[in-house]
Amino acid sequence: MIPLQATRRLSTRFLAHPSVSFKRCFSQKTSSTTLQSKILPLPSSTFILVVALGLGAYSLDARSAANEYIWCPLIRFFTDAEEGHKLGINFLKSGVYPRLFSDVDDPVLKVNVFGKTLSNPVGMAAGFDKHGEVIDPLFNLGFGYVEIGSITPLPQPGNPLPRFFRLSQDEAVINRYGFNSVGHLQVLTDLKRRFTKLHVQNPNANSNSFRDEKMLAINLGKNKTGDEVDDYIKGVQNFGPYADALVINVSSPNTPGLRDLQNEAKLTNLLTKVVAERNNLEGELIDSTRKPPILVKVAPDLTEPEIKSIAQSAKDAKIDGIILSNTTIQRPVDQLITKGSIVQETGGLSGKPLKPISLKAFRILRKYTKDSDLVLVGCGGISNGKDAIEFAKAGATYIELYTAFAYKGPGLARKIKDEITDELKREGKTWMEIVGSDDK
Repeated sequence: MIPLQATRRLSTRFLAHPSVSFKRCFSQKTSSTTLQSKILPLPSSTFILVVALGLGAYSLDARSAANEYIWCPLIRFFTDAEEGHKLGINFLKSGVYPRLFSDVDDPVLKVNVFGKTLSNPVGMAAGFDKHGEVIDPLFNLGFGYVEIGSITPLPQPGNPLPRFFRLSQDEAVINRYGFNSVGHLQVLTDLKRRFTKLHVQNPNANSNSFRDEKMLAINLGKNKTGDEVDDYIKGVQNFGPYADALVINVSSPNTPGLRDLQNEAKLTNLLTKVVAERNNLEGELIDSTRKPPILVKVAPDLTEPEIKSIAQSAKDAKIDGIILSNTTIQRPVDQLITKGSIVQETGGLSGKPLKPISLKAFRILRKYTKDSDLVLVGCGGISNGKDAIEFAKAGATYIELYTAFAYKGPGLARKIKDEITDELKREGKTWMEIVGSDDK
């Protein structure tokens, strides 16, 4: 045993010089060079600082693996699903988020849609930026199309907490937000402020995104106790001047009776009146000669006859496109890694398990619309370039994602674009050349 006084002397020397004293003190009490060689010096505070700064600098690039494998998992560990969602929005809103230091889209990614050109087909779906708070940060992260909302005419809190649940092993979530919205007035005020600011900076802009070859869409919802037609008409009136596209959401599973609007007679009536109101607009503020296209967003939980009737409603009402799909009320438990009661939470399931469901419904929709001018938008479970290309070949002019962004982090849009580009060049084709190629 080492005498007490000797122990105190060793402790004093170690605390004074932690990076070197451990070896020196130990070597005074043993002649074993082998033991000494196995003892490593403790890292100094300088070393720790250098590592931290290096990791921080590395993380500034949105494509850094640190964002996907360190920071996103840490956020999930320390927050519940809704807290994590709010934190992500706050980071983007405050400017505390990684950047894409190089984001030049390859020409093979170009999309021709609604008389415009998008530099790439990767869009952010509605549901992430519900209140239109982080439009420009999302464009900065490489998205060619950003859809905000759903926005209801009057503010409403949505459903009681908890209402958002992670199925992390499946890279999926279940939500029953219930159209929580700050209402038209708040979002409209923010959009007017943004328009004024960006129009001064870029008076020659030709889209409401204020970005070359990108589009801003606004997703419209109805209040829980609102009118099933008037609420959407108000949305067209208020947001038509600020949107490159308007989306009519009749497919959220969390507002009572909303999905009933997918009934052919009701949907045709709603969309016909929406189109008429759009046609009455004076035009977009950015270009008074142009009025925003109208799309409808529908659910994947439909039979083939129901999908056929929706396609007919869209044709009869002369809208411009259909987004399929929203979240699903199905629970493919045999395919889920996550087990337990959380899987049966009420709400819509999104993320990877949704893809087979949404793609199957999408193919059926394509069957009944390929003879029309309707633009089809693929959404639901898309998380990589392969998924995006599958939807394109099935008939999607462009695609949208959301849940994968929460799991993969801020570099996802760029990563998917790179994956699509690589595959297109292997095939010797462009994005537009593969759209609907499964039909052939």
